[in-house]
Amino acid sequence: MYERQKKSWVKHLDFLILDLLCLEVTFYISCLIRLGSFYNARGMREYYNRLAVLLLLLDGCIVFLTEAYTGILRRNKIQELKAVVMHCTTVFAGVTVYLWGTKQSEIYSRQVILVFWALSIVVEYFSRCLWKIYIRQRMIRGKRFSKLIVVTEERYAEQCISDFQHNRYKEFEVIGVVVVDVDRTGDEICGVSVVASADSFLEYVRVNVVDEIFINGNTRESSEALANELLELGLTVHFNLVRESQLMPNKLVEHCGKYLVLTTSMKIATNRQVFMKRCMDIAGSLVGLFLTGIAFVVFAPIVKIQSPGPVFYAQTRIGKNGRRFRFYKFRTMVVGADDMKKDLMEQNEMDGLMFKLEEDPRIFGVGKFMRKYSIDELPQFWNVLKGDMSLVGTRPPTEDEFEQYELHHRARLGMRPGLTGMWQVSGRSDIKDFEEIVALDTQYISNWSLSMDLRIILRTVGVVLTGKGSL
Repeated sequence: MYERQKKSWVKHLDFLILDLLCLEVTFYISCLIRLGSFYNARGMREYYNRLAVLLLLLDGCIVFLTEAYTGILRRNKIQELKAVVMHCTTVFAGVTVYLWGTKQSEIYSRQVILVFWALSIVVEYFSRCLWKIYIRQRMIRGKRFSKLIVVTEERYAEQCISDFQHNRYKEFEVIGVVVVDVDRTGDEICGVSVVASADSFLEYVRVNVVDEIFINGNTRESSEALANELLELGLTVHFNLVRESQLMPNKLVEHCGKYLVLTTSMKIATNRQVFMKRCMDIAGSLVGLFLTGIAFVVFAPIVKIQSPGPVFYAQTRIGKNGRRFRFYKFRTMVVGADDMKKDLMEQNEMDGLMFKLEEDPRIFGVGKFMRKYSIDELPQFWNVLKGDMSLVGTRPPTEDEFEQYELHHRARLGMRPGLTGMWQVSGRSDIKDFEEIVALDTQYISNWSLSMDLRIILRTVGVVLTGKGSL
């Protein structure tokens, strides 16, 4: 019988409990440091105890929404420090928003909150590092490892054994290797003995202690035949689907029809993450459509007066993985502006497949104001509500731009396009190289998270309010 390892957030329940303890301890220490004996006053203690309970709920929500413990055992010290700073800062921001939203900010000491934030980073970081050291030592010294035999071809043997030996959190001990295409019985590969050949392997398993078999590099037919024999002996068999590489950082095993497949992509999102992103899109689009209605009442008459024609502008754009959809904006250019574009291409300020002209002669009076503060983009909240776009993503190209894409440019279409994105909040006025935009977009897709979307939205608000550039 094989005991399957725990999955999802339950796998790191120990880190969740550890973080909760760190947050609570540092919060009460911060209260004592700042308030001293005054903290023991009944009314004051009740207020801060209430905030301590909020910390528990807030931290649980943050862990649930942000997948905070994904890959935590593989992080180095610098990566862990960044993760802790982000985690504690998010908790701090949540507390600040709560106090401001409930109008309780005058009750609590700001110095307590700031000391708590700084102290929690230090305590949580060292606690996580020490706990990971404990886990590693417990696995090395105190755990009864499963005894595993590697069955492979000679050309894969050295790499395979080396990979297992460099796994810091292994659940097994490689006690031997079987080379199936050459008889090397008695030799050693990376310090591991070759215990049998293809002919003597089953006899070795019969008379020795073996818990698990790892089959690597054999043909599918020979692997299935060998597995059937080993299963009859009550052993656990692992098939190598593919060796992990930097080109496949995200992967999962699932069924595709009747086939068991290894699925990989630039980013693999959980159902929970996809659901939360869509909820955020719907909530944001409803607010945005309300603002669109106000903008329509204010600007529609001005647009009609300054440039007779439709108030809205619709164009076919390219969405996720090449899907076409109707893209909406308030019209800020004269009627027939698309036909005039080819005459202005020589003045294009972008290097690559996007068109941008700071002083575009096609833009009429109020259109410049609307573009400066991204008012013209508001109707795209309808695209977000429909599901053609998201609040945050990559900007959808026109059909003309898409037809000129090279293969690697298509990577930026791997997610649903967005109202805003990495390019818009990364100094868009200074970025004129399309290849740099593609790099930013692929970076966003590869590292996407709900917390990243929230950061981009907050930064976008700042960009829009200051009029530094349209979306």
